[in-house]
Amino acid sequence: MTTKPHHQPIAPGSWDVVVIGAGAAGLMTCLELPEHLSVLLLNRNTGRRSSSRWAQGGIAAVTRPDDSVTSHAEDTRRAGNALCDEDAVELLVEEAPKAVDRLQRLGMAFDRDGDRLATTLEAAHSHRRVLHVQDRTGLALVDVLRERVEHRRGLLHRRGVRVTRLLVQHGCCCGVQVLDGPHLQEIQARAVVLATGGGGHLFANTTNPAQACGEGIALAWEAGASVEDLEFVQFHPTALRLDDAPCFLISEAVRGEGGVLVDARGGSPVGHLPLRDLAPRDQVSRALMQRMQEQEADQMWLDFAAIPRDKVEARFPTILERCDEFGLNPLEHPIPVAPAAHYWMGGVATDLQAATDLPGLYAVGEAACTGVHGANRLASNSLMECLVFAHRLADIDLSPSSGATPLPVEPEPELRSEALMNGVTSGELMERIEHLRLLCWKRAGVDRSVHGMTTALLDINTQQQWLQSQPLLNALQQGPLQLADGTRRDLNLLLDYRHRLLTSRLMLEACLFRQESRGGHFRSDAPAPLPQWQCHSRQNRARGLHTRAVRR
Repeated sequence: MTTKPHHQPIAPGSWDVVVIGAGAAGLMTCLELPEHLSVLLLNRNTGRRSSSRWAQGGIAAVTRPDDSVTSHAEDTRRAGNALCDEDAVELLVEEAPKAVDRLQRLGMAFDRDGDRLATTLEAAHSHRRVLHVQDRTGLALVDVLRERVEHRRGLLHRRGVRVTRLLVQHGCCCGVQVLDGPHLQEIQARAVVLATGGGGHLFANTTNPAQACGEGIALAWEAGASVEDLEFVQFHPTALRLDDAPCFLISEAVRGEGGVLVDARGGSPVGHLPLRDLAPRDQVSRALMQRMQEQEADQMWLDFAAIPRDKVEARFPTILERCDEFGLNPLEHPIPVAPAAHYWMGGVATDLQAATDLPGLYAVGEAACTGVHGANRLASNSLMECLVFAHRLADIDLSPSSGATPLPVEPEPELRSEALMNGVTSGELMERIEHLRLLCWKRAGVDRSVHGMTTALLDINTQQQWLQSQPLLNALQQGPLQLADGTRRDLNLLLDYRHRLLTSRLMLEACLFRQESRGGHFRSDAPAPLPQWQCHSRQNRARGLHTRAVRR
């Protein structure tokens, strides 16, 4: 792999594959793509933040003799509320043990129990099948994959490069437009892979980093690809809840090892659920929110007392360290928790080869909707989904050429911030983004209603009309540009706001379309699942309407 100083623009030319996103999905994709292909890996961050690195719990796979892939598949389907794609589930559970072997060959050092891999139990699993590296599994995975990617021949990894739109010619995705330092330029490719993560940061309360705003979904939709099941958002029940502190995930493995939820009076907010503390995440989250409303509280409590002290210290060092930063000690007292947006089951619709319905465009990881998770993801299936579907790209079939017209090399006109912002300050944009996040949390959070979502859509439509008055869209359509000093940050904010508005609107429209409650989608005005809605909701850009079609 080669790297170049950030200030140098990417040299003009054509790549075989452009991969957008450097979390687990993007990195594994780079490793699985055929070795003879030239690969450009684009990462909008200059640092190493990603949702994958924050994943604490683990990776689900059958590795014990008392377990079976049949059981793993049944648990996945049960959590998915009758909406999982059967072929996708079978592919996941059958390939999962092979993916574990592959990771170990790459250098992944899972925790061990004697001479076998250690496993833990998480919600809705019938067996202890979740592999882990203490409570830092995602971090360990990404570090191993990054080390291997650094040694891949024919790959260029560029950090701090923002994809602003996908290029489409003759009905095929043929490259990307990027913001690379002061340069807004176009890059041709025979294929593009979206590995941009989910959209948890669309909500005010979330366990996700700021870049998890559904950007890949917005890029795909604008390019003409279909998206699917955007109403299904998983709210993790146990995020650390403190005033003026960001949400921090408290792994479900804590409850798998014996931790229990309690309310302010010492009772169990989940005692009425058949699986109590280890019920599916959507059920636990709703139970917590209901008890919080009843007791007019902002949080519930997670009690570690039933877990041996030495086990907590060995298994959950990251959680202990983070709690200590806020003056909390889970070994002595229960810690405050509350639900927060965590994972998006919906995404860009893909088939079993990770291909979208826009030729030349693929999607892997949380940005994709493979059908594996259905209406509610089974705990620790997400990292495994990244690995299994990235492996499908080992057999990617690229056309001889993209069919794109060669891009002319012309002098780049300079674009100044005032030409983009139209008198709007960056502070105002940030306030608008935070208003949007709070709107999504209040109107499309754990508990939704037709009135709340309709009100939110009206608000978003007003915001989109305001955005149309900004010269951003014209700037992005002008082709190569050079940005004046200070303009890059303004353009980044405008892009963030634009993509957040689009993905929030698409999600709300999907929520209104599904007139029932199922999995991660709960409507107080339609609280029960209905048989006629046991199907996927797809939004298709080309037709501009919703269709319902059972995936086969």
